[in-house]
Amino acid sequence: MLGFGGEMSDGVRRVLAAQLRFADGATPLRLGLNLLGLIFIWRVFDDDRPAAWLIGWSVAMVGAAALAMGLAAGRRRSDYAMVGPVDMRRLGWVGLFQGLLWLTAIFIFPHAVHPGEIMAFWTLLSCVMICGAISFCTAPLAALAFLAPIGAGTIILFSGPEQGALRGLAVGYAAGLLFAAFCCARLFVRQHRTSTQLEEKSEVVSLLLREYEVGGSDWLWQTDAMRRISGVSARFAEMLAMDPHQLEGAPLVQILAGSAWDSGRFAAGLHSLADHLKHRENFSNLVLPVEVKGQWRWWEMSASPRYDDNGVFLGFRGVGSDVTAQRESADKIVQLARFDPLTGLPNRSHLGEALDKALAGAQGRTPGCAFLMIDLDRFKAINDTLGHQTGDKLLSQVARRLVQVCTDDAFCGRIGGDEFAVVMPHVTDSGAVSRLASAIITALSAPYQVDQHLLYVGASVGSALSPCDGREAELLTRSADLALYRAKGDGGGLHCAYEPQLHAVAEERRQIELALREALEKNQLHVLYQPVVDADQGAVVGFEALVRWTHPEMGPISPAKFVLVAEEARLIAPIGEWVLRTACMEAANWPGHVRIAVNVSAEQLGHPSFVTAVVSALAQSGLEAGRLELEVTESVFMNDDAGALKVLDQLLALGIHLSLDDFGTGYSSLGYLSRTRFNTIKIDRSFVVGASKGTAESLAIIRAVVTLAESLGMATTAEGVETQAELDMVRRLGCKKVQGYYFGRPMLPQDAVRLFPPPLQRATG
Repeated sequence: MLGFGGEMSDGVRRVLAAQLRFADGATPLRLGLNLLGLIFIWRVFDDDRPAAWLIGWSVAMVGAAALAMGLAAGRRRSDYAMVGPVDMRRLGWVGLFQGLLWLTAIFIFPHAVHPGEIMAFWTLLSCVMICGAISFCTAPLAALAFLAPIGAGTIILFSGPEQGALRGLAVGYAAGLLFAAFCCARLFVRQHRTSTQLEEKSEVVSLLLREYEVGGSDWLWQTDAMRRISGVSARFAEMLAMDPHQLEGAPLVQILAGSAWDSGRFAAGLHSLADHLKHRENFSNLVLPVEVKGQWRWWEMSASPRYDDNGVFLGFRGVGSDVTAQRESADKIVQLARFDPLTGLPNRSHLGEALDKALAGAQGRTPGCAFLMIDLDRFKAINDTLGHQTGDKLLSQVARRLVQVCTDDAFCGRIGGDEFAVVMPHVTDSGAVSRLASAIITALSAPYQVDQHLLYVGASVGSALSPCDGREAELLTRSADLALYRAKGDGGGLHCAYEPQLHAVAEERRQIELALREALEKNQLHVLYQPVVDADQGAVVGFEALVRWTHPEMGPISPAKFVLVAEEARLIAPIGEWVLRTACMEAANWPGHVRIAVNVSAEQLGHPSFVTAVVSALAQSGLEAGRLELEVTESVFMNDDAGALKVLDQLLALGIHLSLDDFGTGYSSLGYLSRTRFNTIKIDRSFVVGASKGTAESLAIIRAVVTLAESLGMATTAEGVETQAELDMVRRLGCKKVQGYYFGRPMLPQDAVRLFPPPLQRATG
């Protein structure tokens, strides 16, 4: 502030420049008053003072004025760009020079013997001092240099003994002006620094805003009081693909509405924007569609109203950003949350919402709405053999067919896997559900062309109707699922409507599953043995091990019930292994030529430790591998499972015999007979009964199977022989072994041992 600082920062330089600029601006005022004082002295003291003194003092005063004007002009020419403390000190020297000139005038001109001259001169000095204090108020060093000599001179001016009060007044006056000059300079510097900081912040904000618009994804916009665009920024015009001059003065809502302006059909976001502008309300994060060159974009806008110092509304100023990408991502997330990504159909959650809505709309109607569950038949075989990519393409075609079938207001979707569902909100009559289910089965059962493969799958449908089958979505869905389970159990390719007894069957199955999980631990299972005899000799050549279950509360439970439950609950593997070990231990007590046959499921063959379990059972029991016969059904080969064939080959390599059970009752194929060396083919009882009644088809099938087996070096076993006539018939047809109630029902192990002559019995225990 005084001009004695050593380090010159940009801020200090700007303050010094402002101080000097103000002082230079006041120089003409100060010099003008000095010249008036010069004229005053010539008029008052020209008669009684030597002319040389007046001229000399006047020349010095004019020289000081010229010096001050020259220094001020030089600083103006440099635009104060290079000012520093030295300039402040030079200004102080100028002030000191002028102050000393007035001090000299005190010694030269007034006389103490003329009080009038003294008071006139004091009046002149007081004006000069106040003018100097004002002109040097931003340069305290110059003010001090100017006022200090004059203030000291007033002591000389009022040197008389009776003028003490005047001396004190004059000195206090000078000191007061000097103090005021210092205070004014301090206030000036503080205000200038504040203004400089505000300007710097304003520049930074302006720079950031420019960079924000140029490099960022957002832009600034503003309107006038009439809601017309004003002060169009380049970024704003770029986002609208228009020139700034086209936008200047145009109504904001009209520009954003695009072609919709003529029709008046605005989006809700535009209506909201217009309301905010109309009511002069703040708004933020307002998302609205904007048409840009025929394409719709999504913008997010925020703004606040502007007012001047008098409270007059000036318009709006705000910021906008293009959020089209975020909006599309959000829509995609919603799509994924409600629709199946593979087929594009509504997913399970969306189906649930549709069912809830249908149930709410169907209240009070009978019939109300219907829910159909659809499951593809034989899809797993295609997925396993041809791969998941082929399976996915097949599911996409299934979805397209389902959409074509579900006309009117039927709502179809995918539950998951190969399961689909349909919601019928309005059921006109009880036959409408059956007609739609039949149309679905027909459409989905037609052949599919996927890549180079011609594929066939079927469809099973279970349906439930509100309110009789359920008034809530969960209950209606469970009813349809039970009906679907019934349709699958009846062979597939069918539509089954829900019936109340299905719930009882499902509950019984659930109870059986829960009890079956404890059956092994609580020793509730046991094994019975049914004899297999030589057809010609009638001698026992083996037994088939048959598992039985007696529950302490439910009593004996039929294998037809619990075996199916065990397979679905994935309990068949541990139960089958227990039967295998038990049967091998028992067979070790029989004569060496008697075999034991044990049924093996497809799930057991697919287990990686199955061969190890068989070897372990043989080792623990001491039974020879050649005396163990494992029975498999044709279901093992339905999926063309190479792993199952590999396991069968490993078992054959151990010397274990293989038997093909229920041949001809399922999806028979001669292909797997050539790939796997079976020892025995078992003929189902249904053919034996048919042949005994003279049915030509059954007789032909038995003859064909016997001939096929003999040509492949295999034996045949006729199951279910219960009478002498049936025995004679299968003998004539060439069956080598027979099994059935005629020779013995499934029996306990101690009863099986008694069938052998005592000399051939092995010691038990």
